[in-house]
Amino acid sequence: MAFEALAEAAERWCARTPFQLIAAEETERRMDFYAEPGVSFYVLCPEAACGDNFHVWSESEDCLPFLQLAQDYISSCGKKTLHEILEKVFKSFRPLLGLPDVDDDAFEEYNADMEEEEPEADHQQMGVSQQ
Repeated sequence: MAFEALAEAAERWCARTPFQLIAAEETERRMDFYAEPGVSFYVLCPEAACGDNFHVWSESEDCLPFLQLAQDYISSCGKKTLHEILEKVFKSFRPLLGLPDVDDDAFEEYNADMEEEEPEADHQQMGVSQQ
C-alpha cells in the first residue's frame, strides 16, 4: 500500500482515539503518534513489494513495555493491516491513557458469576483426606 494511503488510514484511526499523528516521513516510511499524558510510539511501514512486516516501537522507556502485545501480534503468522496493528497498540496503551482495559468488563462479569456460586461444604469428594 502506498505510504500516503497508510497515512490517511492512520489519520482516520486517530480521529476516534486519543492519539494524534504528529509526523509522517515518507522517505523512512515512519509514522509517529502521541497522546496525553506523554504516550508516544512510532510505526515503520513495509514497502508493498518487499514482504516485510510493520514494526512498532517507542523511544519512551515508560511506553516500551506496553508495546509487547502489539509486537507479539505483528510477529505472529499472517499479514496484518495498519489498522489492526494500531488497534493492538491502543489496547496495549489503555492503562497508560487512564482508560479501562477492554477485557475488564468481561472479567468482572465472570467474577460476579463465580462469587454467586455456593462453596462446596465437603471437600473430601475431591479426594483430599483430612486425617
